[in-house]
Amino acid sequence: MFHLHFLKITVSKHIQDPASQRLTWNKPPKSVLVIKKIRDATLLQPFKELCIFLTEVKNMIVYVEKKVLEDPAISGDENFGAITKKFCTFREDLDDISNRVDFIICLGGDGTLLYASSLFQESVPPVMAFHLGSLGFLTPFKFDTYQSQVTQIIEGNAAIVLRSRLKVRVLKENWEKKARVDEKGIILTNGDIENSRKVVQYQVLNEVVVDRGPSSYLSNVDLFLDGHLITTVQGDGVIVSTPTGSTAYAVAAGASMIHPNVPAIMITPICPHSLSFRPIVVPAGVELKIMLSRDARNTAWVSFDGRKRQEICHGDSITITTSCFPVPSICFRDPVNDWFESLAQCLHWNVRKKQNYLSSEDEEF
Repeated sequence: MFHLHFLKITVSKHIQDPASQRLTWNKPPKSVLVIKKIRDATLLQPFKELCIFLTEVKNMIVYVEKKVLEDPAISGDENFGAITKKFCTFREDLDDISNRVDFIICLGGDGTLLYASSLFQESVPPVMAFHLGSLGFLTPFKFDTYQSQVTQIIEGNAAIVLRSRLKVRVLKENWEKKARVDEKGIILTNGDIENSRKVVQYQVLNEVVVDRGPSSYLSNVDLFLDGHLITTVQGDGVIVSTPTGSTAYAVAAGASMIHPNVPAIMITPICPHSLSFRPIVVPAGVELKIMLSRDARNTAWVSFDGRKRQEICHGDSITITTSCFPVPSICFRDPVNDWFESLAQCLHWNVRKKQNYLSSEDEEF
C-alpha cells in the first residue's frame, strides 16, 4: 500500500510547503483500478493501450468495472479479449474493492475523478487522472506520454495533493403516509409520523447542493453551524463545497476559488433574494446542518457531486463536516503549479489583453 511523508513543522519558523507532500510506496504496487468514462468512443483506444501496458509490461492486476467491459466495442474485440480475461471486475454499490486496489488511473474528464471518489467511502488509493475529457481541471496528466508517467508513479516519489472531502449524513423521517405535494411543489400534508428513521451517509469531493427542485417558490432552508442557527437561505438554494469544489458549481455562483490545501468549507448561496448574502468560508471540521424552515412553502432537493439526487421534507436534516478520508490526487508537477496551470488553461483566469507600453514621449502628454 502507500504512506504519505510530510516535513515536520517548526512552530514560528517554518510553514509546511504544499509541494513537500510526497507519495512513496511501502512496497511496489501490484494492483490498479482503471476508470474509463462510459459511452465515449474516443477513449476506447487509450483504454486498450493502457490496459495492455499495465498487464503485459508491468504485470499489474487490473480492476475494471463490469459495465465498462459490456461495451460492444470492447466485448466484440477478439484481439483484446485475451487481455480482458485477466481483469478483475466489480459492480458499483455491490462489490467492495477498498482493500484490493493500490492506486487508481482515471481516463476522461473531472467526472471520472468524482466517480472514483464515490467508490471509496473510507480510505482512497492515490489517483492518477489523465485529461481525456472536456474541461480537465482535476486531470493534470496528458496521455501522449502515459508509459513514462505511469512508470514514474509505480516507482514512487511523486508529488501529491490531499483533496479534502465532506462527510454527509442525511437523516430522513420515515413517514407512514408520505407528504402530498401538488404540481407547484406546495406541501399539502405531512401525514402521520412513524417512529423509525432512515440515515444515509456519503463522502463528497466537490459539493453538496440543496435547491428548490421543480417548485417555482423560493427555497427556504435553515443553516446551522455547530448547533447554532446562523442564517435562513431564501433563494434558489445553497452550495456547501470543499476547496476542490470551489472551482466547480460554487465559482459559477460567485464564490472565491480556494486552493485544495487550504482547510476550509465554503458556503455559497444560489441566487439569494438578498443583496447582502455573500459566499463565506468557515473552518474545516465545523458541523453544518441544513433543514427546511418551519414556514417553507415547498420541499427541497439535495444532490452530492451531482448524483444521488433526493427530496428533503420537513423533519429531514443534512449534516455536513470535513471527512477524515481525503482523496490523494497525484500531481503532474506539484500542488501549487498544477492548480495555477488549471486556472489559466481551463478557466482562463485573469486573461486580458496587455496594456500598451508608454514611451517617454507619450508621458509628456
